[in-house]
Amino acid sequence: MIKEQPKSAITTTTNGTPAVVVDEAADRHLITQSYRNLLHSFKTPLDDKDLKMLRAAYELAVEAHKEQRRKTGEPYILHPIEVARICVEEIGLGPTAAACALLHDVVEDTEVTLKEIHAKFGDKIALIVDGLTKLDGLHNSESPQAENLSKVLRTMLMDVRVVLIKLADRLHNMRTIKSMSDKSQKKIAAETSYIYAPVAHRLGLQKIKTELEDICFKIQNPDEYKDIARKLEEKLRTRSEYIDKFINRLREIFKDVGFRYRVIGRPKSIHAIWKKIHTKFVPFEDIYDLFAVRVIYDAPREWEKRRAWEIYSYITDHFQPVPERLRDWITTPKSNGYESLQTTVLGLDNKFVEVQIRSERMNDIAERGVAAHWKYKGGSKKEDADVYEKWLQRVRETIENSSGNAIELLADIRSELFTEEVHVFTPKGEMKTLPEGATALDFAFSIHSDLGCMCRAVKINNRLVPIFQKLHEGDQLEVITDRNQKPTEDWLQNVVTSKAKNRIRAALKEEKRVQADFGKEILERKMNSLKVSLEENCDMLVRWYGFLNRIEFLSALYLGQVDLKKISKKFKAEGNLLVEREVAKPKVQEPVKMVVRKNKPENKPEIIINNEPGSYYQYSFATCCNPVQGDDIFAFVLAQGGAKIHRTTCPNANNLYAQYGHRILTATWGNISKSDFLGHLVVTGIDIGPGVIQQLTNRIYDLGINIRSFEIKGNGGYFEGHLGLIVVNTDQLQRAILELRRFDWVSNVSRAD
Repeated sequence: MIKEQPKSAITTTTNGTPAVVVDEAADRHLITQSYRNLLHSFKTPLDDKDLKMLRAAYELAVEAHKEQRRKTGEPYILHPIEVARICVEEIGLGPTAAACALLHDVVEDTEVTLKEIHAKFGDKIALIVDGLTKLDGLHNSESPQAENLSKVLRTMLMDVRVVLIKLADRLHNMRTIKSMSDKSQKKIAAETSYIYAPVAHRLGLQKIKTELEDICFKIQNPDEYKDIARKLEEKLRTRSEYIDKFINRLREIFKDVGFRYRVIGRPKSIHAIWKKIHTKFVPFEDIYDLFAVRVIYDAPREWEKRRAWEIYSYITDHFQPVPERLRDWITTPKSNGYESLQTTVLGLDNKFVEVQIRSERMNDIAERGVAAHWKYKGGSKKEDADVYEKWLQRVRETIENSSGNAIELLADIRSELFTEEVHVFTPKGEMKTLPEGATALDFAFSIHSDLGCMCRAVKINNRLVPIFQKLHEGDQLEVITDRNQKPTEDWLQNVVTSKAKNRIRAALKEEKRVQADFGKEILERKMNSLKVSLEENCDMLVRWYGFLNRIEFLSALYLGQVDLKKISKKFKAEGNLLVEREVAKPKVQEPVKMVVRKNKPENKPEIIINNEPGSYYQYSFATCCNPVQGDDIFAFVLAQGGAKIHRTTCPNANNLYAQYGHRILTATWGNISKSDFLGHLVVTGIDIGPGVIQQLTNRIYDLGINIRSFEIKGNGGYFEGHLGLIVVNTDQLQRAILELRRFDWVSNVSRAD
C-alpha cells in the first residue's frame, strides 16, 4: 500500500494557528455506505459465520485506522474496504479474502499485532495478513523493495490469495495516485510495471493488468499518453460506428445458428497501442486493430473447440481472413490459462478487424484469471485444470533454488515466469516448456543438472549449433555431452531459467572452493617459510591485497593472480604475525589552499540534484539512455559513490525505481555551457538503392549537427539505420527526427533507448 501520514481537513483560526475540522457524521455515513457496497458485491448470500467474520474484521480495521486519513483527505479505512470490494467484485475472491483485505494494513500501520489477529481470526487469516505486511528493519538492506516483494512471492506459495489481495491493494492505490508527489508517483509506477502488472498477466487478470499498464504509462510518458488518447478520441465516433456496423453484419451471419452467443466490441489499451508503435515501428494511423470484436458463445466444455471453429468458418465464409494473423490459443492455451481463437479479417469497406472467438468459460478466465479458473477445475479437460498449480510449482522451485539474494530472486522470477513461452521437444518427442528467450543450454539444464554442466554442443533439428543458440517454437534438440566440460562465467550471461543460473552458480562456487584449497596449500608453504601462522595472518592479507573474502583470495592465488613475493618485501615476522614494514615518509609540504568560488546566480550548475548543485554528487551521464538537455531526468546514487543521471524513460528506470527506490533523487537541468550530448536515432524505410546514406547524412549536415556514428543494414528492400548525433538539446534532436521523416521513402524515425 502507499504509506501515508495521518491527515485531516485543516483550516486556520483567527490567530493563524492550524485547527483540525472533521465532519464525523459525514465520515461515518461514507464508511458505512462503503461497507454496504462491499457486502452487495458478493454474488451469493453469505452465511452467518462469514457475515460475523467480515463484521469483526471491519470493526477492528475501523477502530485501528480511526485516526488516519489518506492524502486525498478521506478516512483511511475507505482504502481497505475498497481493496476488499475489488477482491470480491473484480477478481472473484470470497469472504475470507475480503476479511484479509480489510485487515491488510493494520499490523503494518497501527498498534494491532499479528498475535491479536491470530487469536481473533485463526491461522489462515493470520498467515495471509502476515504475507501482506511489509518487513521491518530494512533501512540497511540493499533493496528494501525487492525484499518485500520477494516476501509476498514466498507467502504466495502457501496461499495465492496473498498476491491477489496485494494486486487489489496496488490497483486501488494506482487509481488514487494523483494525490501523491511526482517522485512518489514515478517510484510506485515503476514498481507496478516491473512486478505487479506481470504478476497480473501471469495470473490471467487481463483487465487489471491492462488498467495498471495504462496508469503507469500515463505517469511515465504523459506526453505520449495524451497524444494517443487525443488521436483515439478524434476517431472514436467514426470507429465506434464502424464496429457497430460490423457487429450488426455478424449478427445477420449468425441468425440461423442453434446456440446462444453475444458479440461485443472492445478498444485496445493506450499502452498496447504505444507498445505496438514502438516495437513494430508502425505509425498510429496504420494500426488496424485499435478495436477488436469478441464473439462469446455458450457450449458444453467438450463442444467448445468444435464450436469455436464453426464460428470461425461462418465468419471467414463472408470475410477474407489474414492467415498469418490466426492464433489458436484453444488447442494450445497460453501458460496463464488464456484460451481464445483469434483472427484478423478484411471487414466492411476493406478495413482490417481483429475477431476473438471464445466460450463464456474462456472469457471468464481471460477476464478474471486464477479465481475464475478454479471454478472450472471439475470440468472434463483435466489435463490443463491445474495450470496455475503448475505455475506456482515453478515459482516454488525458483525460490527454493535461489541464492537467498532478493534482487537475484526477482530477476529470476521475472525472466523465467513472466515472459511468454516456447515449446520444444526432446529426441524422443517429449515436450518441454521454456521461457521465451531460453537457449539450448537452458534446455540441457531443464532435462538434468548434470546434463547441463557437461553440455559441449547441441543439435537443433539435426543441425549442430552453439550451446547459446536461442530456441524457437517447435525446435527438437539433442544434447552432446563431454565429462571434461565445466560451466564458465559466460554461461550465466547466456541462460534465462533460474534452474540453469543456480546450478551454474553452484558449479562455479564449487570450482572456486577446489581452487581455494590448492591456493591454501601454496600460502601455507609461504607462511611456513616465514615461520608465521597462516590462520592468524590470512584475513589481514585478504584485505591488504584487496579481495572480498578468503575464497576469492586463495582462488586467485592458485590461478597465479597474486604476487606472493610482495609479502617478503612489505612485511616482517614478529612472533606469529606479519607486520607491515615502516616506509620512510617524504617531507610533507605545506598543503596548497584551494579557493572554492561559489557559483553566481546566473551560472547555475549543469544538473540540480535534490535542490543542490550536481557537482556535490560527482554525477555522470548514464550510457544506457544518453540523456540530452531537455529530457526529464533523475539521479541514481551509486553504491561506490557518485550519481548517474538517467532519462525517466530509460529502459532501466523501472528496475532502478522498483528495486532501489531509496537511492533515487530528483534531478533537473541547470544552464548548460557544454553542448556535447549524444542522441541515438533509429531510421527505417524502403531501400531505394545507392544514395540512401548520402541523402540521410546530407540532411543531418544541413542542420549543423555532427554525426558520431552511423550503422545501416538492408535486407529484402528494407533498411534500418542507427545514427549517433552530437546535439545541444532535445529540440535539436527533435528537428533531426522531423527532417528525416520528410523523405517519402523513410517509414519511421524514432529515438533509440
